[in-house]
Parts: sequence; structure tokens; C-alpha cells
Amino acid sequence: MDAPILTPVMRILIEMALTARGGDEPRRRRQDAEARRLGVCGAEIDAARDGRSFDAINSQALDLARAAAGPDSGRRRRASIQARKAGLTEAQCREIEIMAAALSPTSPP
Repeated sequence: MDAPILTPVMRILIEMALTARGGDEPRRRRQDAEARRLGVCGAEIDAARDGRSFDAINSQALDLARAAAGPDSGRRRRASIQARKAGLTEAQCREIEIMAAALSPTSPP
């Protein structure tokens, strides 16, 4: 069985960053519980909802996710280049972009 491309922590932080403004309280509580179960502290949870992380790699992943969820393809390309320079693989960048598309408010349910 292949290892996951993104770590569980990276996945939950990306989900938190992309859904922070949705107003879905049950989702927010589920995310908080999952993040804490994975060892993420409250300050990191708050930062993720603001699109930031204290970890450099996670920070680049969040930046890419936010760029990929938006309409600016130039920003998405720049964020992808920066993420790869920071150490994310091409496969990780692709997976982040897939997550962003799925969680984007404009994506179909």
C-alpha cells in the first residue's frame, strides 16, 4: 500500500484554511477535534484558519492551497513554484491543488 502523499496534519490544516469562512460549526468542531487528536495546538489551529502555519512546509502548502482555490492562475503558478522550492514534491502540490478544488466554495457539491 502506498503512503499518503500529504500528512494527516497537512490535510487538516489545508481543510481548515479553505473552509474557515464557511460558517459550518459542526465542521469546525470536527476539524478542531481531528487537529487536536493529531497533536496540533490551539495557536496552530487559529493560524491555519488564517491561512498560516508556524511550520515552513505547512505554510507553503497552505499558501498553495489558498492560491489554487482562487481565480488567479498566475498566483497559483507562483505558489506552486515556491512550494516546490520549499521542499514539497510535484505529487504533493498536485494533491493540494485537488484538495483546494474540492473544498473551494465555487466547486460543485
